[in-house]
Amino acid sequence: MVKRQLRPRGIVDPAVLEAMRRVPRHVFVGPGVSTMRAYGDHALPIDAGQTISQPYVVACMTELLRVSPGLRVLEVGTGSGYQTAVLAALGAEVVTVERHAVLSEAAAERWAEVCPDAAIIRRVGDGSLGVADLGPFDRIVVTAAAPALPAALDEQLAGGGRLVIPLGDRRDQVLAVFRRDPDDDRLVRRDETPCRFVPLIGAQAWPG
Repeated sequence: MVKRQLRPRGIVDPAVLEAMRRVPRHVFVGPGVSTMRAYGDHALPIDAGQTISQPYVVACMTELLRVSPGLRVLEVGTGSGYQTAVLAALGAEVVTVERHAVLSEAAAERWAEVCPDAAIIRRVGDGSLGVADLGPFDRIVVTAAAPALPAALDEQLAGGGRLVIPLGDRRDQVLAVFRRDPDDDRLVRRDETPCRFVPLIGAQAWPG
């Protein structure tokens, strides 16, 4: 996966590549999925009508986030828990929120197997509202697409922080990177690459 998908497509951060190498992706896919398919260059369906993103997208978003050990990261959309485990493998303290309790609980079981000592806090709720009582966060990553950056996530991003989120309509989006200027608190946006994610459902995103 790392050799044939990630390096050739421009993922260069050695820490990200090592995290992607260490976290066993096949543990996070649905039952009955072959190991070969689990590591294929494509998204896969999981429970509750959600998906686990293709390895390249996970690596790309993680690299854009610029995670280093000890940073506090908010992940919106736990899903299978795979992205969470990758962030934890980079040494981050991860707070992850998921609106589907069944996914959150299943992810916790996988973390207990794969990374039992990881610093992960999980919440079930509306991810578009973030987790205000545990903020602010050095990094925020959103694994579902919103029509615009939710104001709550803007407010919970610390000075000098970075936020990665797919923005657009329900069909086509762009992967956007925001950085909060530590001096004047200004939020600067840079668009990276076209993408397609499931919609972020919530009070400050798409209606359910």
